[in-house]
Amino acid sequence: MLKAARCYIHVVDGFNRGLGKIIMWGIFVMAGILLWSSVSKTFFNPSLWTLEVAQFAMVTYYVLGGPYSVQLGSNVRMDLFYAEWSVQKKAWFDAFTVLLLMFYLGVLLYGALNSTAYSLGYFGKEPFAFYWDLITAFVTGGPEAAGEKLGYIERSPTAWRPYLWPVKFVMVFGFFLMLLQALSEFLKDVVVLRGETL
Repeated sequence: MLKAARCYIHVVDGFNRGLGKIIMWGIFVMAGILLWSSVSKTFFNPSLWTLEVAQFAMVTYYVLGGPYSVQLGSNVRMDLFYAEWSVQKKAWFDAFTVLLLMFYLGVLLYGALNSTAYSLGYFGKEPFAFYWDLITAFVTGGPEAAGEKLGYIERSPTAWRPYLWPVKFVMVFGFFLMLLQALSEFLKDVVVLRGETL
């Protein structure tokens, strides 16, 4: 089991570290978008797209940077008692709290999957059946068959009216990666509790 845990931790941590190091530059993308928004409002006609693109960039920055933040342990923690605890006690506490985090991330992932299905025109209560039908149609009939499974595609109610499914898909992907990273952190705590090293 330790070998499988090491392999899982190595793969997940490596992927999230690489993605986090790329996503961290997204702050400059957001700054550029907001700078252009200010310049265009001052000197030209205001751009309709800048606010929403900045919001979508912020969602991407936050959600895809989240797994790397979890990996670094840069989340908020009350160090009043935690700093004085032994390594074993910290591992017990972290293992318990990461299970709570995994439950919360599971709820977020389920909600994001529902919301993404809604944005693709599915208004029922079984999003997994919708995704299964969509994937099956794509595999058997190609993009045209999958397109027939889609309903009314949700758009933003603003003047620019962008489609919302791409940003919702980013949320699904980010929550999934955070869930994988939380499992990695849990396995690290279990390894410490067993008295072994990675």
